[in-house]
Amino acid sequence: GGRAAYATPPWHLWWLWGVAVGIGTGCMTSVLAATVSSRWFVARRGLVAGALTAAGATGQVIFLQFMTRFTDGPGWRWVAFTVAVAAIAGALVVIVLLRDKPEDVGLLAYGAPAVWSSPPVQPRPIATAFEGLGVVARSGAFWVLWGSFLVCGLSTNGLIQTHFISAAHDHAIGRESAAGLLALIGILDIGGTLLSGWLTDRGDSRRLLFVYYGLRGLSLLALEPALRQASAPLWAFVVFYGLDWVATVPPTIALCREVCGERWATVAFGWVFAGHQIGAAVAALGAGLIRDATGSYQLAWIIAGGCCLVASFGVLRIGRPADASPVVAVPDLLGAT
Repeated sequence: GGRAAYATPPWHLWWLWGVAVGIGTGCMTSVLAATVSSRWFVARRGLVAGALTAAGATGQVIFLQFMTRFTDGPGWRWVAFTVAVAAIAGALVVIVLLRDKPEDVGLLAYGAPAVWSSPPVQPRPIATAFEGLGVVARSGAFWVLWGSFLVCGLSTNGLIQTHFISAAHDHAIGRESAAGLLALIGILDIGGTLLSGWLTDRGDSRRLLFVYYGLRGLSLLALEPALRQASAPLWAFVVFYGLDWVATVPPTIALCREVCGERWATVAFGWVFAGHQIGAAVAALGAGLIRDATGSYQLAWIIAGGCCLVASFGVLRIGRPADASPVVAVPDLLGAT
């Protein structure tokens, strides 16, 4: 991130911020939440995954207003410097305070029986990732999860997080006001994701995802009228959408564990999250192209909303395994619920 601040030609920024920073962030965020919840917790994994995912929203709340002011004031390079310093500080905390698994500090995972041990740390992570893909790709349910999470990225990071401020500007809403609304989405997401994690530990993840994607799709379909009217309708969108921002993460992690078993659950979610990032990239570029071609983001909201509604019904087709115990061989779980 810090090196990107010295970029001059556009391709420097594409490679440093797009590729280097993109790879770094892709290795963390929700995938890290899935790894930590699998290794350190047996009970309340959904709540833990929700809390760790909500931490990303907390960072959005803390940094977004500063970033907007830096962009309007000293310039975008200050944004890159700030991200770099925060990342280095976070890395130092990890090196000093964190360990790979509870056995490293003489503990059992939370809620684990005495004979339980956390999944082993693989010595060849890249080879293991592709080996795991070869296993989980045989499951139709895995590809449904992959596609649904592609829609998740398309309708959040790639669309709203990237284009909401620009869309608000099209409707005469100032940049700082729009950034404040986006930060509020992040604040509400903390509560929404924690609640989603709590519900994941107690309910059917398929039905939760059906509700989350369905409500998100309806809110996106209503976004253009809300932007035109501002005031109450726009605030309603912010509240409605904010509670749903990344609430999909805990139930998706839980379904990866159910579909692919303990051994491959984290690897499977890593590949599912890759679908999320592909969807985000498609929306980031596609919505911009739509705005340039039509002068409005309305078609982008409609497409994303429609994709969410399709995903909401798609996840219901993931059937329950006959045996609820973890599986090593991945059956095809795509079927009627």
